[in-house]
Amino acid sequence: MEHFKNVGATAESSGEEEASTVVDSEAGGKRAMYPAPVKLFDERSSHRSRQPAVIRSSWVPQVEESIRRSCEYFMRAQHPEGYWWSELESNVTITAEYVMLARLLGISLDGKKESIVRYFLGRQDENGAWGLYHGDGGEISTTIEAYFALKLLGQDPASEPLSRARAYILQRGGIKASRVFTKIWLAQFDQYEWKRIPSMPVELVLLSPHFTFSIYEFSSWARGTAVPLSVVLCFRPKMTLPDSLGVRELCTGEHTRLDSRINKLFFVLDRLAKRLEKRPVRKLRRKALEAARDWIVDHQEESGDWGGIQPPMVYSMLALHYLGFPLSHEVMKKGLKAIEDFCIEDWEGFRMQSCISPVWDTALTLMALTDAGVATDSPALEKSADWLVRQQIFTGGDWQVKNNARPGGWAFEFFNSRYPDVDDSAVVLNVLNRFDPEKVKGLEFSKSRGMEWLLSMQSSNGGWAAFDRDNDMDILNRIPFADTEAMVDPPTADVTGRVMEVMGAYGYEPSHRAARRGMTFLRRIQEKDGSWWGRWGVNYIYGTWSVLRGLVSMGENPRSPAVRAAMHWLKDHQNPDGGWGESCDSYKRPELCGQGPSTPSQTAWAIMGLLTGGEERSPEVSKGVQYLLRNQKPDGTWEETWFTGTGFPGHFYIRYHNYRNCFPLMALGQYLMKLKG
Repeated sequence: MEHFKNVGATAESSGEEEASTVVDSEAGGKRAMYPAPVKLFDERSSHRSRQPAVIRSSWVPQVEESIRRSCEYFMRAQHPEGYWWSELESNVTITAEYVMLARLLGISLDGKKESIVRYFLGRQDENGAWGLYHGDGGEISTTIEAYFALKLLGQDPASEPLSRARAYILQRGGIKASRVFTKIWLAQFDQYEWKRIPSMPVELVLLSPHFTFSIYEFSSWARGTAVPLSVVLCFRPKMTLPDSLGVRELCTGEHTRLDSRINKLFFVLDRLAKRLEKRPVRKLRRKALEAARDWIVDHQEESGDWGGIQPPMVYSMLALHYLGFPLSHEVMKKGLKAIEDFCIEDWEGFRMQSCISPVWDTALTLMALTDAGVATDSPALEKSADWLVRQQIFTGGDWQVKNNARPGGWAFEFFNSRYPDVDDSAVVLNVLNRFDPEKVKGLEFSKSRGMEWLLSMQSSNGGWAAFDRDNDMDILNRIPFADTEAMVDPPTADVTGRVMEVMGAYGYEPSHRAARRGMTFLRRIQEKDGSWWGRWGVNYIYGTWSVLRGLVSMGENPRSPAVRAAMHWLKDHQNPDGGWGESCDSYKRPELCGQGPSTPSQTAWAIMGLLTGGEERSPEVSKGVQYLLRNQKPDGTWEETWFTGTGFPGHFYIRYHNYRNCFPLMALGQYLMKLKG
């Protein structure tokens, strides 16, 4: 079965050009390319047309040249082991909490201070703030944490950068207006009152996994954070700081009690939890702390990671510290190493990443290269496929609480055996399906077990979520502790669309029960304007592209009302420069959907969405392709300062440094493939 069904078409004509058949194998940069030439449009590739390469377009050579330069860039950027890995950029709180953690654990940052300060000051906006994403105008919690970190690093509060930051913070309500997690960090330094922070009783860890409000009703990331945080909240530690390092100057007016408007039930429960904190049942408290300790230690990877993301890592280190683990303990040593492994340093300064994405980057890059026509039997691509096969996870994890299927998924990171995710697994399976099983060891077994696991993760409503099945108790987002509204992991359009796409690639029929339920889910949640909301990418452009790929891959007629409505929506939101863009603002203001400065990644998503619907001859696609060609740099890359990835909608965003390069190559490759018919 061909990967791209129902997408063949004839290109608009103004001449005939022959397709280029090779990419120059000259090396560049630090890594030499593989000596064999990189072949484009390989006739043996299962998802390619076998017709002669005759293309009707006067500017197709520009597309071919752009593809060539992009492919050469990726060959230079490949790591010797076969993977690709680019920076995952977020806001400065990740590094600010690294600084605060070091202070709480008594770890010296001498030798790093100057570089960390350079990073913070380089990210400060003119108004004195630090934001959640580029161009957002600043965000108070982010600014408070950066301000405090800079003071801990020895910066003078009277300095111009800190004076501007302080003015911004005070104008917006001071510490009392910040998020819960910021207040928890400040409370550990006695800069905020513990009694004003919502409770998370450590006794929760003792509840049966099948109890209504057990920790397994929390999303994987919230679960990995809540368990260690409940230990921290139990101890309520207070480190004494010199007044010169504190942030009392950021307090404004009187603090109010916890906001009971969030949810009356949970407000009452919080008051009861606070009474329990004051008068705990000692034996029960001791048992809960022991259970939390064991849970934390058990969930640590051999590499030292917890869940492959920053929050569980730093809070687990704090919890174990307060439980009496010395830094010399093996668990602590591994944890510290894992945290350092998340850090990078360059001309911008020293910083910590919230996560690392080698599996995701590698799978997307392989998909882009194969879409661009690079032969799957080239040594570079075979090495990457082999690396992906070896990353498959065959051990258990928290997902098994609601799913007793056999393991077989992939995670996002180098090390994250307990939390494989559906999104990564779907993309990996999709791209592995393009390789010859005789050339990649264990490929058929890997694909079989991977699809088995993927299908087992379908939720009751027909959709797929990222990490768990039926993790959709939305009321948990209303507890006072959950002011980032990220306590659950419900099925989403983009992840479900990805699964539909890979099911189509593997030859599943639309009548298959999982496919039928998935398609129904997607049609049910389509927005009235024809778009789909995107959970893991910004935002409606991402969701719409993901769903369109899935629907058509599973046999949806490109002329169906759902597809045509999405086509019209994409066309209506093209910018005058030919590109597409959407700001992270659209999560909080849906009326801004599909609006924002053009970016290479979002333009590529829109082009691929339109191509899926058979719009390759439309002026919108032509203008979009020209936007990508016009903005490519001589080294084969694109620039993109805007954040187009999503961590927690409305609260945490990501700038994937690979997105600006892999998705334009993917789009151009698919466009050229369509022109070839």
